[in-house]
Amino acid sequence: MKVMGIETCGTYKKAVKWFRENNIAFETVDLRKHPLSTEEIEKFHQLSGLPIKKFFNTSGKVYRELDLKNKQTLLSDKEIYHLLSTNPMLIKRPLIVDGDYVRTGFQEDEYRAKWL
Repeated sequence: MKVMGIETCGTYKKAVKWFRENNIAFETVDLRKHPLSTEEIEKFHQLSGLPIKKFFNTSGKVYRELDLKNKQTLLSDKEIYHLLSTNPMLIKRPLIVDGDYVRTGFQEDEYRAKWL
């Protein structure tokens, strides 16, 4: 399992702490140091079954600066994958990839149901 995010992100830190406290094996990936490719983001989006908007860090500064709340619906999925791959700060954190299971954000109840 991979837990991906930005090392300084509070939500990412919360998820990492949760996995450690529950003795669940995982690998961390810092998206600033190892950004995802467009193809990886597309694959994760498809596996997740989530709407693409769930992959955006909507509370982030970059999201607001780019006015993506208003522009997102004008972009194709391919354009969104490229945007997310070129700016990891736009990706909702953490991004969890466990085989074919992909989720964004920290939802403790969902984590408990899946891994405990």
